[in-house]
Amino acid sequence: MEHIHETIERQRENFKRGATRDISLRIQQLRMLKNEIILHQSEIEAALKEDLGKSADESYMSEIGMVLADIDEQIRQLPKRARVKWHGTPLHQIPTKYQTIRIPYGVVLIMAPWNYPFYLAMAPLAEAIAAGNTVILKTGHAAKATSAIMARLVHNVFDPETVEVYTEGHEEIQALLEENFDYIFFTGGKKLGKIVMEAASKNLTPLTLELGGKSPAVVDETANLALAARRIVFGKFLNAGQTCVAPDYVLVHESVFETFMIALGHELRKQYPDPAQIGKIISRAHYDRLTGYVNQEQVVYGGKASEPTLQIEPTVLAGITREDPVMQEEIFGPILPVLTYRDFRGMMRELADLPTPLAFYLFSRNKLHKEYMKKVQPFGGGCINDTIIQLASDSVPFGGMKESGMGQYHGKWGYETFTHIKTVATSPDIKLLDLPIRYNDRKPWMAKVVRKLLK
Repeated sequence: MEHIHETIERQRENFKRGATRDISLRIQQLRMLKNEIILHQSEIEAALKEDLGKSADESYMSEIGMVLADIDEQIRQLPKRARVKWHGTPLHQIPTKYQTIRIPYGVVLIMAPWNYPFYLAMAPLAEAIAAGNTVILKTGHAAKATSAIMARLVHNVFDPETVEVYTEGHEEIQALLEENFDYIFFTGGKKLGKIVMEAASKNLTPLTLELGGKSPAVVDETANLALAARRIVFGKFLNAGQTCVAPDYVLVHESVFETFMIALGHELRKQYPDPAQIGKIISRAHYDRLTGYVNQEQVVYGGKASEPTLQIEPTVLAGITREDPVMQEEIFGPILPVLTYRDFRGMMRELADLPTPLAFYLFSRNKLHKEYMKKVQPFGGGCINDTIIQLASDSVPFGGMKESGMGQYHGKWGYETFTHIKTVATSPDIKLLDLPIRYNDRKPWMAKVVRKLLK
């Protein structure tokens, strides 16, 4: 705890000295970070393999490559984003000039999860550095190998007065949350998210919460069922289902249920010909929780598990109701319940009454259904006729809503998250240009002018 407090105070002094204000220095640091990642790419892939059983291709596609793309985007756009912006002046305030300036918050706490331990730590780190902050990075401690390699990477690029990494468990989390930060960025579960928000409230610290929830995939009677099955299998079982925006369950129209289930089985056999190729569950506790959901009478595909390797083969359940244990909380594993519905509007209204999900997926060719999903249904972000790709672009924001989180990041939205917009109005100090209509000793006719100008 003493080390944490001293580090934060050193970072605060470093920030006050203006060490992070130089745009060219930020760009240089981001380039150094990128080069360090490329240099140690094979070690990062090995760490992700050890923690989560990810292949090198999956590690690059879903973590390393996305971080490198985010860093490149920040480097490319930073000079433009950091510019002072001029704004129009109301007629009655001429010749005052308005400008907005984005300034960094200061000392930022980034708390990353274990499921995408590299991407969900390094992407917000790059955005916070681009914005000019100093950073305390708390890694997802359950991913021990990846946490260790990230700590080495960061220490090779930054001094502790700019970025420091903490990799341990609950005691470090508790100690960090007792400190006063200028901004907190948290990705993880709702339970810890509430604790983080409560801690932030003690100092009125602004924060971003990236949480999760039971994100549904709806397949209506007009959908391309083969393509829907293919993309749902991809999105659900990537990273062994341990993805915050994975389809948690499927709601399929009862008229196409049997055809969809056949397509689903076909895709499982095609994408996972060897069930052992799926990644592993992060811990024994999560493995036990997930296997507890599997009622063999409800298993349509899969259902087997390996305790020594912490692997659960892709599993599909049917005959599920909302009262079943598997439907009570976010699954966060390779188990996919499939339910049916009859009436689209009625089903969507029922979903709207549930806690707001981080993601929503609709497979349909029906224009009215698509418009209803886009304009009426509440959720953080989603796809029509696809899954999880909304997370993979820096050209659009990513974030939750209500129970699934608050705030957004990625690309310019990440830069904006870690900066405050300061508005400055500059008026000339020349009496001749001072409009008398604003003052209390104005002439009666001036009041009429003011009313017309403010209409």
